[in-house]
Amino acid sequence: MSVLDTPAGTVPRPSGGEGLVPVFVRLKLTLLRNGLRQSAGRRAAYITSIVFTLLVAAGQLIGLIALRGHAHADTLVVLMTGVLAVGWAVMPLFFSSGDETLDPSRLVMLPLRPRPLIAALLTASLVGIGPLFTLCLAAGSVFAVARGAGGAVFAVVAAPLMLVLCVALSRAVATANTRLLTSRKGRDLAVLSGLVIAVGFQVVNFGAQQLGRAGGLSALEPAADVVRWLPPASAIGAVDSASQGSYGRAAVQLLLSVAGLFALLWLWQRSLVKLMTAPDGSTLAAAGTSREKAGKGGSRLTALLPAGRTGTVMERSLRYIARDPKTKAAWVTALAIGLIVPLLNAMQGTGSIYFACFAAGMLGIQMYNQFGQDTSAFWMVALTISSTRDAYLELRARALALLLITLPYTIMVTVVTAALLGDWGALPGAMGLSFALLGAMLATGSVASANFPYSIPQEGAFKNVAPGQAGLAWISLFGGMVSASVLSAPVIVATIWLHIGDLEQWLWLLLPAGAVYGALISWAGLRIAAPRTAKRLPEILAAVSKG
Repeated sequence: MSVLDTPAGTVPRPSGGEGLVPVFVRLKLTLLRNGLRQSAGRRAAYITSIVFTLLVAAGQLIGLIALRGHAHADTLVVLMTGVLAVGWAVMPLFFSSGDETLDPSRLVMLPLRPRPLIAALLTASLVGIGPLFTLCLAAGSVFAVARGAGGAVFAVVAAPLMLVLCVALSRAVATANTRLLTSRKGRDLAVLSGLVIAVGFQVVNFGAQQLGRAGGLSALEPAADVVRWLPPASAIGAVDSASQGSYGRAAVQLLLSVAGLFALLWLWQRSLVKLMTAPDGSTLAAAGTSREKAGKGGSRLTALLPAGRTGTVMERSLRYIARDPKTKAAWVTALAIGLIVPLLNAMQGTGSIYFACFAAGMLGIQMYNQFGQDTSAFWMVALTISSTRDAYLELRARALALLLITLPYTIMVTVVTAALLGDWGALPGAMGLSFALLGAMLATGSVASANFPYSIPQEGAFKNVAPGQAGLAWISLFGGMVSASVLSAPVIVATIWLHIGDLEQWLWLLLPAGAVYGALISWAGLRIAAPRTAKRLPEILAAVSKG
C-alpha cells in the first residue's frame, strides 16, 4: 500500500498543505538555480530565453492593448486563448525533460497526501517563463475586451483563472502520461517535437494566407462563437459578455471555466493517486508479449524480402526506421514535409505539380550518412565487409530498403498533387523528374556516405552531429544535393524544353526516361561508392563511432 492510502495518523505528516506550498516553491527555485550552475552555456541559454520571451510577451501585450476597441478584438483574443491552451496541453508530451518537477513519481516514497501535493505542485508550476508569458497574454486579452465596471470586475477574475487553468491542464496531461514520457515511446515523442513545430508553422502560414483572402478576422467569427464556450477561452468570453451587458451569459461562461478547473484538478488527483499506488504496466509478462509480437512481425517481414545478405541488410535498415528514435524522427519529418509542401501550394491554387518532386528530394536525403545511422554498432557491419562486392551489396540493400518506402510515396504525392491541381497532363513528366531526382540522390548519397561519414549522437533530441563533425555534415548533405541537382540536369532540361516548345503531348516520354535514367545513375553511384567504402572502412568506423 502506498503512503497515499495509509490512514491518517499512522505515518508522520511533515506538514499541512499550507506548509507544503512554500517548500515546493523553494524546491522549484533550487532546481532552477542548481541547473543554471552546471554550465555557462546553460545560463546563457536560459537568460536568452527569458529575454526573448519577455520581448515577445511585451509585444503581444502592446498589440492587444492597441486592439482595444476593434470590432473583432473578442474574436482574436478568444481564439488566441484556445490555441494557447492547446499549446499548454501538448508541450509536456514533447518537452518533459525541460522541467524535473513534471515527474511526480519521484515523490512516491514521501508521506504526502494528494490534495496538499496538488496545491503545492500547482503553485510551484506558476514559477517559470511559460506562466509569465501566459499572464501577459491573459492581461492583454482581458484589457482588449473589457469595457465598463462589469467588464472590469469579470476581467479581474478571468485573467488569473485563465493562467491557473492552463497550468492545471498542463500538469494533468503530464501526470497522466508520466510513464509514457519516461519510456522509449516518450523519448520518441521528444525527438518528433521538431516535426510538430515545423508542421505547425506550415499550417499557421497557410491559415494566415487563407484568412487574408477571406476578408480578415470576420471569417473566424463562427469558430470563435464555439471556442468562447470552452475553458479557458470561456473566461475571456465572459469578460466580453459582461462588457456588452449580458451578465447572465458572462456568469455561465465564467462558471464553465471554474468547472473546467475543478474537473482538471480532480483528474490530476486521480492520475496522481494511480501513478503513486498502481504498479507499472511494463512488466516482464508484457515485455514477453511484446517480444513475441516483434518476433512474429520480424518473421513476416523476412519472408517478404530477398534471401541472403540483401534481405538481411534491408530488414536491418527497416528496423532502424521503426525503432531508432533519431532515424524514425528523420523519416517521419521527411514524409510529413514532403507531403505538406506540395499539397499546401496546390491548395492555395498557386502551386505547380513539380512541387511534388520535393517529396523525392526529402526522402532521398535519407540515403546520406548511411553508416553514421549505425553509430558505434557499425563495427559489426564492418566485420562482414571484406571486398568491394561486399560493400556494393551492403549499399545496394540499403538503397533498396529506402526505395520500398520512397517509390510508392513519391507516386502517391505526385498523383494527389495532380488531382488537386487538375493537371493530369503534366503528371508523367513530374513523376519522371521525381524518379530521376531520386536516383541522383541515391547515387550521391552512397558516395557521400563513403567519403564523408559522421556520427549521430543518441542523446539529445536536437543533437544530430557529434562535436567537431559539423563541417563533414555540411559537405555531405549540401555538396551531395548540389551534385544530385547537376546529375538530374538532363531530365530537368528536357522537361523545360517540352514546356517551352509547346510539346506537352510528349511529356509522357519523361516517365520511362526518368525511371531508366534514375536507375542507371543510382547504379553508377553504388559502383563508385563500393570500392571507396571497402578501402576506407577503418576511417568510416572511427568517424561514426565518435562522440
